[in-house]
Amino acid sequence: MVQPSFLRQLPATVLIVLLLALPRLALACACGCGVFSVGTSSMLPSTLDNGTELFAAVDYLDQTRDWSGSSSAPASANADRNIRTLFQTVGVQTFFNRDWGLRVDLPYWQRHFATLDAAGDPVSFDHGALGDIRLTGIYAGFSADRSSGLMFGLKLPTGDWTYPGFDRDTEIGTGSTDLLLGGYHQWKFGAEGSWSGFAQAMADLPASSREGYRPGNELDVAAGVYPQGWALGAGMRLTPILQGLVSLRQHDRGINAAPADSGYRRVLIAPAVELAWSRLRVDATLAAPLYQHVRGFQLVAPWQASLSVSYAL
Repeated sequence: MVQPSFLRQLPATVLIVLLLALPRLALACACGCGVFSVGTSSMLPSTLDNGTELFAAVDYLDQTRDWSGSSSAPASANADRNIRTLFQTVGVQTFFNRDWGLRVDLPYWQRHFATLDAAGDPVSFDHGALGDIRLTGIYAGFSADRSSGLMFGLKLPTGDWTYPGFDRDTEIGTGSTDLLLGGYHQWKFGAEGSWSGFAQAMADLPASSREGYRPGNELDVAAGVYPQGWALGAGMRLTPILQGLVSLRQHDRGINAAPADSGYRRVLIAPAVELAWSRLRVDATLAAPLYQHVRGFQLVAPWQASLSVSYAL
């Protein structure tokens, strides 16, 4: 969860540019995992002081429902039966001074993929490997309280994209180097600033392709509000968070891609709760789709979950 801050004028280059890009990014791998990179405490400065934060996160996505357009589809239209993934990430976020910081995400994915082979027989594959490492710079110097900031960096092609049995859009790695560009804003409102809010966006723009596959551009947006929370004693505080998530992705390209069956638009409601105790924070989020539109025939998940733990040094 983001920490309370005072309302400041939004810098013109933060979210406005990204939101203007929505129509062009409205059309994706079968995963939809980019939405896990925004929301609650993800990538946002948690203190006005310079410092370092260690974090670990576990995200879960089980894609079991056949979908086409904005409604369910018959299973016979899609050879894929199940894509179940456990995303595990550790990393560090540090600020070198009041304005500039760096975040490093080291992911490890475990994926189960069930599909039909060319003969129509069911087959399944299980694989765990290092994912694509993300290096993200943070500029928070627009205001004294760091209520607004920009994020920019690279997603590196470190993940395995050659595992036998997986399609290119279900591989753990994309094989591409991607540009990351995002922004955030935090504010207070209500009587005596008793409520806080936040908005965050992150665009993932592949800058290269690998062996006939280029993933689609993706834009993920989160916005939420939360009260001051409840003191539980012994320095603990429990805070509920109500947030919405939007995930937009273009179709994949290349001779090894499936452009007719990739790309989507998703809107999710994602209530969360944070437990803070001294330097330790634990965030839990459960998200469910309110609307989703996919291109062609794809598997979607009825819900997704996230759990993160961070410790400020």
